[in-house]
Amino acid sequence: MKLRLLYLFLAVPHFASFAQSPPSASSPATITTFTNGMEKHPGFLTFYWDARKGKIWLEIDRFDQELLYYPTLAQGVGSNDIGLDRGRLGQEHIVKFQRSGNKILLIEPNYAYRAISNDPLERRAVEESFAQSVHAGFDVAAEEGNRVLVDLTPFLMQDGVGAAQAISRTRQGTFKFDPMRSAMYMPRTKAFPQNTEFEVTVTLTGDNAGPYLREVVPTAAAVTMRQHHSFVQLPDNNYKPRLFDPRIGYGGIEFFDYATPVSQPIIKRYISRHRLEKKDPSAAVSEAVKPIIYYMDPGAPEPIRTALMEGTAWWNQAFEAAGYKNAFQVKLLPPDADPMDVRYNLIQWVHRSTRGWSYGASIIDPRTGEIIKGKVTLGSLRVRQDYLIAQGLVGNFDTDSSHVNEMMTMSLDRLRQLAAHEVGHTLGLPHNYIASTQGNGAFGRASVMDYPTMVAKLKGASIDLSDAYAKGIGEYDKWSIRYGYEQFPSGANEKQELDKLVQQMHKTGLSFLTDQDARPEGSSHPATHLWDNGSNAVDELKRVIAVRRVALGNFNDRKVPAGTPLTTLEEVFVPMYMFHRYQVEAAAKVLGGQTYTNALRGDGQPVLSTVPGVEQTKAIDGLLATLEPSFLAVPARVLALISPRAFRYDPNPREVFKRRTGITFDPLGPPEAAASMTLRLMLHPERCARLVRQKAIDPQTPGLSDVMNRLRDAIVRNSNIDKETYEGEIARMVERKYVEELIQMATNREVDGGARAAAADALGQLKATYDASTSGKSSRTSYLRWLIRQYESSPEQTITTNTLAPPDGAPIDPGQEWLLPDCEWLN
Repeated sequence: MKLRLLYLFLAVPHFASFAQSPPSASSPATITTFTNGMEKHPGFLTFYWDARKGKIWLEIDRFDQELLYYPTLAQGVGSNDIGLDRGRLGQEHIVKFQRSGNKILLIEPNYAYRAISNDPLERRAVEESFAQSVHAGFDVAAEEGNRVLVDLTPFLMQDGVGAAQAISRTRQGTFKFDPMRSAMYMPRTKAFPQNTEFEVTVTLTGDNAGPYLREVVPTAAAVTMRQHHSFVQLPDNNYKPRLFDPRIGYGGIEFFDYATPVSQPIIKRYISRHRLEKKDPSAAVSEAVKPIIYYMDPGAPEPIRTALMEGTAWWNQAFEAAGYKNAFQVKLLPPDADPMDVRYNLIQWVHRSTRGWSYGASIIDPRTGEIIKGKVTLGSLRVRQDYLIAQGLVGNFDTDSSHVNEMMTMSLDRLRQLAAHEVGHTLGLPHNYIASTQGNGAFGRASVMDYPTMVAKLKGASIDLSDAYAKGIGEYDKWSIRYGYEQFPSGANEKQELDKLVQQMHKTGLSFLTDQDARPEGSSHPATHLWDNGSNAVDELKRVIAVRRVALGNFNDRKVPAGTPLTTLEEVFVPMYMFHRYQVEAAAKVLGGQTYTNALRGDGQPVLSTVPGVEQTKAIDGLLATLEPSFLAVPARVLALISPRAFRYDPNPREVFKRRTGITFDPLGPPEAAASMTLRLMLHPERCARLVRQKAIDPQTPGLSDVMNRLRDAIVRNSNIDKETYEGEIARMVERKYVEELIQMATNREVDGGARAAAADALGQLKATYDASTSGKSSRTSYLRWLIRQYESSPEQTITTNTLAPPDGAPIDPGQEWLLPDCEWLN
């Protein structure tokens, strides 16, 4: 039962059984005779290429000997949304060839359930209790001594990485493997001493291709890519697995061990890591027997390539802290090297049609957790997004000639951090989202495994990006590498030494919390969030709002170069207007928030506490500021600059604000997107449920009714002023969205009953306010009274207006993103 946290995965389909017709002779021919005239490729698994028939014949001379098999996408599709990227790793499988008469089976044992015991009967009891998987079946075509020959071609000629499933899952059409349009790709089909590699040109055919697919395929009815199949010799038995500890982050393997005494946990958990050993185990600092080397894709252009290599090399600082000298190295991939070769840890530069996630993945030994190959995918368009944000913050294409260097410097600093982050995943590390609140300095930066946003500082009426991103490995990263890779003295109790190391880390004020604690919008820890900075989320929101104010105040037509259509200003404007988005989300977690740790019994860590009421009230004040009409209004000079789109400059709809005004820029579109975001976060169902409960337990904390009362007072007050102005119209829009949000909560059967009751009470109070208002017959309150009456009479049939969502923000920083079902270290 293996657990590896990864984001955006490639599903690996069940392999069909491939059987070939036996030769007509009563007994198989010899291999020498059968393969006469074929091209022989000796190696780990020797194979023969029959060019006349386009077939691969595999020679098998090792039976019941385990090896590693995994598929890879060698040539991608180019759509971030579909996720079929160049170099994308599929799932690894332990397999072995097993013979039964004239049949050869490719069998995968079930390593999720084991008995770590010297008793063969105990091991057999487990093996016979759980299913195995047969990936393929072959008939013997020729035989010689203890060697047999089988036709591997049908096994290779399949959609090994599940591309058709990925296309279907993203609703981009119904496609299937087309054998007539698929063939072996021999330039990347090779045999090495420790691995044998096969590559196939695979074509999927189908119909009803979706927009993502049509955008990147020349003829959408035929999607052709190259898929790779790797057979790899497994490592020897000298690797020692290391225990997992939830207080310090590592991915890894899990399995049931039925030989475990009843008094101990039956599930074993080990971390994933590369094998690393000192040349001199007794030395405090030693060179490694075999250093960890990462190779950079030479397809990345300069100066990007150098920045990526520099960021990757930061990890040597962490390995030095673990007692190694020059144990982590970065080199350029040799011209004659195959990037699919398992011997190369690779940082690959990947192009897509839209900006998307970068991610780090690994091929591991499922038996032990040992990392065999680290693989980083870096999306090339990400740097352009960083440059765009810098352009909005400091760009001036009229009088200032230094701005380009400033923007590029920030973008390259971001790439260094991104490379370090994704390589960290391939070293075994998950995200640590609490790190941005810990460490030295005002902005923490304790780990490159957090998701940072740029630190933009104010210098008078201008913005300074000189300290936008960290320039080195974080302190937490050193502790985590020490946990995974430090070699302890001979005779030391490793478990005790690891526990001591974690305790020492805690004493420095560092800790670990990850995706499950940070990603859900309704999550509760006030210090775990993506793309935020600072030790206090509410204080940082106030600072970010001040930076946003200056950025919007400085925004003009000089944000794009001369000769650029002014309609493209909108793409630069979007991240400036939404500059506060992630800090709003971070501050919202203070409401109903709880601080906690992954404490072990007896380790002295604080376990769980509610965020003090005064801090939660401060958060309400900060969030309400983002609903003020003056905050939400688009500056008049910006409204005068963004005209309908120029011919052939159609925007990516994800990069601009939604609108209800046709081709013209909608002045209420950005305010609606931003205000609805704040309301959605403040009234998130899980957050509301916690607010109901925390008030009952601690009267000093705000309850859900308190939050709703504050919202009502602020929103109604704003909507009663400046009725015929732009800001007045924004205020009325916010009021409508608030009422609609309450109706949706009150009518949602999945929402906590106490939260639904509070929403119903809030609607009743609003109705009473409108009924008592001297302006109760105004168009503003007439509509809202009607809407509430509709809710009261037919709650299930009340129709609210669809909300204009903000343009995509992520990924502005690392993504999942490790790859496995439904999640990825998906940067």
